[in-house]
Amino acid sequence: MEEYHINIPKGSKPRNLALWIIGGIVALIALLNSVVTIGPGEAGVIFRPLGMGVDTVHPPLSEGVHIVAPWNTVYVYNIRQQQLFETMKVLSQDGLDIKLDASIWFQPVVKDLAKLHKFRGRTYVDDVLKPAVRSATRSVVGRYTPEQIYSSKREAIQQEIYDETRKILANQYVQLNKILVRDVTLPTTIKTAIERKLKQQQEALEYEFKLQKEKKEAERKRIEAQGIRDFQHIVTEGISDKLLRWKGIEATLKLAESPNAKVIVIGSGKDGLPIILNPEN
Repeated sequence: MEEYHINIPKGSKPRNLALWIIGGIVALIALLNSVVTIGPGEAGVIFRPLGMGVDTVHPPLSEGVHIVAPWNTVYVYNIRQQQLFETMKVLSQDGLDIKLDASIWFQPVVKDLAKLHKFRGRTYVDDVLKPAVRSATRSVVGRYTPEQIYSSKREAIQQEIYDETRKILANQYVQLNKILVRDVTLPTTIKTAIERKLKQQQEALEYEFKLQKEKKEAERKRIEAQGIRDFQHIVTEGISDKLLRWKGIEATLKLAESPNAKVIVIGSGKDGLPIILNPEN
């Protein structure tokens, strides 16, 4: 029986083992790079360098674990409502500097998240949102005087800034939820003058109220006096000399019927009325 001998080069087994180990490590790294986790309140945009670039065809990656090709990149966005604090210096209708503090509530439009990433980028807050709010605020505040901004028109100004900003952001893939004007700061001299004017207006309104009150009281007294005068006139016209004599006679008869001692002189009094004398006095 013939014998065959295979010569295995020295060191070949360790070399193959090393290759397997290296291959396994590479595969593990590739697998780890292929696993993407999207957290709560987030969404992911896929960038495919070997294909279409930013994937604007498929919906963004939602919350959870996803497997993507290791050569693709996933950009994660916060899609919750976010708040931006902005301090702006703008000019009023008469050219005075107004400092306005506002809170802006916003969030990306989820269905257009890939377009936001492709056309506006991850810095959309600084590149799109802030300029829109500032432009709208300058436009709106420029329509009002400092007094209107400080006192009566703040809610109207807040709503107008919101409406103007929404128009600017209409095709920018950003959803504007609300704008709140937290504070308005005027130059000290202007603020003092406005407060003094408002105080004077309040005092004038209070004085006007007192005048109206006094006028109503005077009217009430006039009506009361007129009623008393009318009553006296009616009573006076209804009383005659004959009526008075008759009432006097009736009173005399009632007194004469009483058991008390008395002397009655008929026809001796004024106007011919009886005189009643009390002998006890």
